[in-house]
Amino acid sequence: MTNLTDTIAAIATPPGEGAIGMIRLSGSDAIVIANKLFSGKDLTRQATHTLHFGKIKDGDTVVDEVVASIYKGPKSYTGEDIIEFSCHGSDYILRQVMDMCMAHGARMATPGEFTLRAFLNGKLDLTQAEAVRDLIEAQTLTQVRQAASQMGGALSRRVQPLKQALVELIALLEAGIDFAEDDVDVTPKDEIARRIHELEPPLASLEASFA
Repeated sequence: MTNLTDTIAAIATPPGEGAIGMIRLSGSDAIVIANKLFSGKDLTRQATHTLHFGKIKDGDTVVDEVVASIYKGPKSYTGEDIIEFSCHGSDYILRQVMDMCMAHGARMATPGEFTLRAFLNGKLDLTQAEAVRDLIEAQTLTQVRQAASQMGGALSRRVQPLKQALVELIALLEAGIDFAEDDVDVTPKDEIARRIHELEPPLASLEASFA
């Protein structure tokens, strides 16, 4: 089982050479671990949603000049403390920084674990979490727009009122069962049937939009 309470790290940019390569850490010790590598400012004393220029050092050796981005939980993607190092996009540099992160207590994130933590911490619902992958894999403008809309909660906003109405109906049915032999007014079955029928058109519309 994956430990979802420790601090994770991963290279967040595609493999290969580029101008910028990003390493992301998330977890309760993310800022502390990053601060052990970073020379320039004490990252543990900095405010959330701020950027800081400095160097990553291995002892006295400068590994790279970087920009450290700080996002403190719960106002972050995962709901945890997050640090992102924007390094130069050398595979060697990124691997070296990753090794240093893990040497100071982080572990390699499993595929999709940042989004999994965002879901478990209530930052995304399931449809939004699924849309993250759709957006990453999008090949056309239509796919991008659809995934971005879903990631922004468009589908959730359509589903939530229907779900709430169904949950209320379940509560009424359970109350009718629990108090069937008591002198307690319960919702008539005709009223429950009417409310179910009212939900059929919007549910059918959702089903028809699947493709």
